[in-house]
Amino acid sequence: MASEEINTLVMSLGKAKIPSPLAHAAGASRSKFISNDEGILINIHSEELEYYLYEGKKPPYFELAGPREKIYFDPSKLRCALVTCGGLCPGLNDIIRSIVLELYHLYGVRNIFGIRYGLEGFIPKYGHPIMELSPTSVSHILDMGGSILGSSRGPQDIDEIVDCLERLNIGILFMIGGDGTLNAAVKIADTILERNLKISVIGIPKTIDNDIYLVSRSFGFDTAVEVSTQAIIGAHNEALGYPNGIGLIKLMGRHSGFIAATATLAQEDVNFVLIPEVDFDLNGPGGFLSALEARLASRGHAVVVVAEGAGQQFFENIAEDERDESGNIRLKDIGIFMKKAIAKHFNAKGINISLKYIDPSYTIRSLPANANDSVFCGFLARNAVHAGMAGKTKLLIGSWNNHFVHVPMESSAGRRKKVNPDSELWIAVLAATGQGPLKNNL
Repeated sequence: MASEEINTLVMSLGKAKIPSPLAHAAGASRSKFISNDEGILINIHSEELEYYLYEGKKPPYFELAGPREKIYFDPSKLRCALVTCGGLCPGLNDIIRSIVLELYHLYGVRNIFGIRYGLEGFIPKYGHPIMELSPTSVSHILDMGGSILGSSRGPQDIDEIVDCLERLNIGILFMIGGDGTLNAAVKIADTILERNLKISVIGIPKTIDNDIYLVSRSFGFDTAVEVSTQAIIGAHNEALGYPNGIGLIKLMGRHSGFIAATATLAQEDVNFVLIPEVDFDLNGPGGFLSALEARLASRGHAVVVVAEGAGQQFFENIAEDERDESGNIRLKDIGIFMKKAIAKHFNAKGINISLKYIDPSYTIRSLPANANDSVFCGFLARNAVHAGMAGKTKLLIGSWNNHFVHVPMESSAGRRKKVNPDSELWIAVLAATGQGPLKNNL
């Protein structure tokens, strides 16, 4: 990553002039306020730091998140809105609850609204009612999966969305979603600026796949890995229970194999991991099926994990115009494909196998967050509130080098983080599985 090429400039609606009520909050002190000059280095490798020191330049950094001593909005007059978009993800309700509690108890904001069913909630023709949010209405939601606001996929008219924000007299819009949501947030923020409106747009990146660019960890990922390990345990037990037993698990990961790779390291019963970033051959002496056959011959069982975006090259006629409501290319089902390919291969050789296929994807997405994710969501939400109250806009709250930072939306939107085949993560996966390259003609 060429950190010097990353735009880290954070936009603001104007000068923050109002003393923060946090100065008088219980347990608070002026020393806890963050200055806009405080930052977290993007690259902490010594070679890059030495380069900047030698050149007499300041290394690039992200603005540190946290409460500011002066805020832009008057809490007594402020109206805020929250919206959750895209697929469900563990932690959505944790984010909603923490935002509401921070706004209400710490800043004294009393007008907080939940937009129902994603971006559809802004559009009059759908008729979705607005939900008023308060500490009472969110007190019970931590143990609930999904989102109390609901969600939806697909683009909506940006001008209509901004029209709705104007009608509601919203000052801060919190948008919780993945890459498609962040792209929409950029367009919404741009339209707001074109109209010279004073509305802050703050993004909180959401994706189980952990593939948001310039965000080291996204909420829901920890829960997804934890639940995936249970699927691996089940697949391993099934494989051990029968002669030539094979446990095949499809995990989420459209473009990035972080869940598959990390779950494999968390539960080292996996023998093969197939992810979108690493190509593999299905047939041939060096391909996957030959390696799987050798594994059964030597150990009598095998566990295979495949990310949903892996192996798309094996499908014919993948049309670029076949897209879902969020604009993503509709992937072919690699799990069912691998199940059939494995069965066909061993049937042709007259080898009896016991193949069990597990797909826990929607179970994972709709679960409540685990303890680690819940804590992480709280920090993301509170820092989102601090950023919005300070009048900052067109940014997302990210985790970087163990700190929470402000990342300009345009620096992240439209790009994905992927597993680097030369990274420590993938090298550890290869060591744990012993699967080899799974390629012919190396």
